[in-house]
Amino acid sequence: MLRQLENDVGLSDLNDAEIEVYLAAYKLTKHEGDVVQSDQIRREYPVSNISPATYHRALTSLLKAGFLRKSGDSKAKHYVVQTSILEK
Repeated sequence: MLRQLENDVGLSDLNDAEIEVYLAAYKLTKHEGDVVQSDQIRREYPVSNISPATYHRALTSLLKAGFLRKSGDSKAKHYVVQTSILEK
């Protein structure tokens, strides 16, 4: 059942680092539309154990795939988690 959910929302297409970064960002937000900073995500375990290069590749990939988006009214390194992707 979990594998089916992963397939349904596209998580099965993500690598381990991308999943960890997405879940950390998701955990840090309380409401849809909340902004999370890159530094906050980076400090979360197990993301804190990912190398900086891998972290940034994962972040870029999540932005391209639509799991995260840059905050429109904020400076760089501020992101909004796209929770609607989980509601498919």
